[in-house]
Amino acid sequence: MITTWPSVVDVEIFGVINASPDSLAEFSVATTAEAATAYAKKLLADGADHIDLGGQASHGSAAMVTPDEEWAILEPPLRAIAELGVTISVDTWQVETARRAFDAGASVLNAADALQDTEMLEFAAERECDVVLPFMLGPDPRHLKHVEGDPVEVMVSWFSERLTEMDRYGIRHRCYLDPGTGFAPAHWEWEDRAEYQRKIYSGLDRLRVFDLPIYVPVPWKQSPDRMELLDIALSHNIDFARSHYPAQVRERHDALNPQTP
Repeated sequence: MITTWPSVVDVEIFGVINASPDSLAEFSVATTAEAATAYAKKLLADGADHIDLGGQASHGSAAMVTPDEEWAILEPPLRAIAELGVTISVDTWQVETARRAFDAGASVLNAADALQDTEMLEFAAERECDVVLPFMLGPDPRHLKHVEGDPVEVMVSWFSERLTEMDRYGIRHRCYLDPGTGFAPAHWEWEDRAEYQRKIYSGLDRLRVFDLPIYVPVPWKQSPDRMELLDIALSHNIDFARSHYPAQVRERHDALNPQTP
């Protein structure tokens, strides 16, 4: 795995580059090798440790692309970023895309299908790679089921079941637990979504029962309520953050989790 867990106060940051033109965070879109190289260098200079790259947007209005289309989108940016010698996670739910991406230099699987596809499970086991495992009710991250009741209680139960499946493939110890707040649930009013995320981030320590790293896709929109959510997540001393603004995450994390002399 990338880091030894549990960490004391540090957080490792995956800086986000979106190759998909459907991405809502338009400032993070880089579709050419030159643009991806430049943006990756900026993210790393701003405090990112690694790069997360995706070619298929996961919001509710995003168009679905075929594996060939997704790879055509991903290949130029991925090959260029790999030249920087940085760890790259590929964000995909299509095994054909994952296979091509790993052959081209990716080494962490950001499993947007939550490894619900047997072929993706087999791929992760074959490559012996670290896996970002997001909480997901439903097979498609663009159209997920709503959570009833305490979302963290549901999440703990869900992870327990999924990790039992990970045990069968020998990859449980390579999983990072992602609460899935980066894409779920779609089409909620922001006030409802914010309250849902607040409940989850406030209960992140309950995921420690699995003795695995916690990975959080933190908010990218810059509003006071989103910054509150960011601080709640960081106050739980998470192990990994997926962020469009690494410098902001680093600064706020260090303020909330001061190092002991």
